[in-house]
Amino acid sequence: MIKPRLAPLVFAVLMSLYMVSGMTFVITWVNTGLSAGFLLRWAKAFTVAWPIAFLLVMAGAPRIRHFVEGLVDKPPQP
Repeated sequence: MIKPRLAPLVFAVLMSLYMVSGMTFVITWVNTGLSAGFLLRWAKAFTVAWPIAFLLVMAGAPRIRHFVEGLVDKPPQP
């Protein structure tokens, strides 16, 4: 198992891999079709996009989590 202090990093890696895999697949498919060389084009798009997505998740997740906490109704205190 991982140490709790590494949880934000592991979350960022997994979330960015998940999102970039799906998004680059769909965008590459829409723009170029499933023709010969598709997997190479997809891999290139993934290689460019993943580091950017990872940095965005690392920088944005804490701020977005805090923002969402402000939007959520708090249960009344007894």
